[in-house]
Amino acid sequence: MNVKAALPLDFRVTKAAAPVRHSVTESIRNSIALGYFTSGQRITERDLCEMTGVSRTAVRESLRQLESEGLVQVLPHRGPIVARLSPEQAQGIYEVRVELEGLACELFTRNATDADIAALQRAFEFLKLSAGSADPLERLTAKNAFYDCLIDGAHNEALGHTLSSLNARVMVLRATSLGAPGRTRESLQELEELVGHLAARRGKEARKAAARHVVNAGKVAIEILRARLLAGERAQTAS
Repeated sequence: MNVKAALPLDFRVTKAAAPVRHSVTESIRNSIALGYFTSGQRITERDLCEMTGVSRTAVRESLRQLESEGLVQVLPHRGPIVARLSPEQAQGIYEVRVELEGLACELFTRNATDADIAALQRAFEFLKLSAGSADPLERLTAKNAFYDCLIDGAHNEALGHTLSSLNARVMVLRATSLGAPGRTRESLQELEELVGHLAARRGKEARKAAARHVVNAGKVAIEILRARLLAGERAQTAS
């Protein structure tokens, strides 16, 4: 398969921008989050080398990292495949997200510096601008950057590590929910309310707004996952 021809986005790694392993891992993670490699699909080292423009060694290191994050499974005699995420697993992830992101928002209102608040507001403005982009990678990158600012401003190392370990699967779900018609507009409205509470240091209100946002995103993403699962079962029955 000619991966370069098949992918409309450029996932090639810029080696000078960051350590190569980090950049390769991020590139493969983004390609999975945006659906260019789908659940259950086998991904070969050759395809990934072609996609990213790096060596097999760098690809293998990244695959080990993605396996630890639960995005990739390595099957005997088959090699790496994209891990499947069931609606039940997604439900569990969103239940955890409600609590952790709510806590992050409350801590942000207590611990964030004025510079942290300004950075979050800039990230939100960039997020709004990216909403009109035809490039799904740009939209996903902007959403991830917003959450990075939120987590950094909470100034809690343990919480930051916990959310980072969850973030890989959250990225896939985030991309899924944002793909629903009308969800981007609703998401921006929810986040605008959240940013207002965060900037004003209203902890309880921020936590409630964060919970509403996660719950609404979860409903959309889980509904999409269930529809995909049903469509797959129907296709198998038809064949």
